Amino acid sequence: MNVKNIVRSILKPLPWGGVGVGLCLLLLSSCGVYDKYERPDVNTSGLIRDVQSDVDTLVTNTDANFGQLPWREVFTDPQLQLLIEKALENNTDLRNAALNVKMMEDMLKVAKLAFLPSVAIAPSGTISHVVTEGGATTKTYQLPLSASWSVDLFGNILSQKRSAQVKLLMTKDYQVAVQTQIICGIANLYYTLMMLDEQQAILTDMEGLTKETWEMMKLQMQLGRARSTSVQSAEASYYQIQAKSVDIKRQIREVENSMSLLMNEAGHRIDRGTFYGQYLPEKFAAGVGIQLLSNRADVHAAEMQLAQCFYDVETARSRFYPSITISGNAMFTNNLGQIVNPGKWLLSAVGSLTQPIFQHGQIVAGLKVAQAQQEQAFNTWQNLVLKAGNEVSNALLAYNSSSEKSQLDQKQVELYTQNVEDTRKLYTSKGSSYLEVIQAQSSLLNARISKVTDDFSKMQAVVNLYQALGGGSR
Repeated sequence: MNVKNIVRSILKPLPWGGVGVGLCLLLLSSCGVYDKYERPDVNTSGLIRDVQSDVDTLVTNTDANFGQLPWREVFTDPQLQLLIEKALENNTDLRNAALNVKMMEDMLKVAKLAFLPSVAIAPSGTISHVVTEGGATTKTYQLPLSASWSVDLFGNILSQKRSAQVKLLMTKDYQVAVQTQIICGIANLYYTLMMLDEQQAILTDMEGLTKETWEMMKLQMQLGRARSTSVQSAEASYYQIQAKSVDIKRQIREVENSMSLLMNEAGHRIDRGTFYGQYLPEKFAAGVGIQLLSNRADVHAAEMQLAQCFYDVETARSRFYPSITISGNAMFTNNLGQIVNPGKWLLSAVGSLTQPIFQHGQIVAGLKVAQAQQEQAFNTWQNLVLKAGNEVSNALLAYNSSSEKSQLDQKQVELYTQNVEDTRKLYTSKGSSYLEVIQAQSSLLNARISKVTDDFSKMQAVVNLYQALGGGSR
């Protein structure tokens, strides 16, 4: 029996049944409460800026989107892969996200079961005895069975089920987003550790160089060719390098502790490779704006939030229409006005229709609130799309600028290395002052540190770009 026949069977016995049937069938065909969510237009023009031009939008190759690569193809260091796998297995946030998905799957099952009738049974029995001589004992029993079915004529239950479906998708998106954050977080911390190791190695080299300079100036003072001030400056420079080395060691411990926490472990030493032994992609296809709508889990989750609000509006709209309930009762009993055995069956069926007329403005207010929430969800989604494009643009810009700066840093390192050698030679022949020697060493240290920092920023930009493009999550 279809929905229209059910309406006829319920309303036909009523005096106004013909009018009621016509009215309900008209509402059924015109209210549109069975509509499905369709993606609205969203602004993606100029989403990613060109890294070279201030006026052009980046033209990208969508055949090999960097953001769709599996993370193992991006982060190829075996030790880093082991750390990422351990974090994905043990991270508390990711475990909780998986539990959230399971809970939403259970909620969706409940929403689907709402289409089925509800059935209840409540058996009861009574024993009574008349306290007189020869009084009889009476035993009665009842086995009632009741069923009730809400006819989803105007899509109230359907829209709630669809809302639960998109909420499940949104929860899965959150799980993917957490996974992407963990992968990229471990990678960033891993590269940070190796950057700090490289800076520590530079400081160790400079510590030896400043120690030699200090010894050289002490010898020159003993020979009467230098003053005590030059020895004091050289010694202070040596201690300054040692102080920086202590600071680097502290930072290494802190980063190791942070990475251990991501793996849900107590702080411990992290095994790692070498900074300049890493191989990361150098050519990127960033993807066009429409890909960001589905590839990034957080952007897709925002759209699912919009879809959920759409179905919430449908649910609020359906409350303006009648609710139809069909209920039936069956009871097996031996109490039919007289005590007889065996028992008898009592059967009844009722159909009811409830049309809201005055609800203190609650139905109207509920629809307006749902529509406002839908508009807010669209605004949030549009802003998140623009934010995603902004993050991609910034990551590409950071990669290119860091790469360019690294090349300039290398030239400075080569020049300052030669400058240190020349000033040391000139100092022993009294062709330069001790200040020039110390200044040359300080400049060389800064240049080498800047080179490592810019190379790290380049690595970090790759990780950030991978995350901004969705992190191969879909």
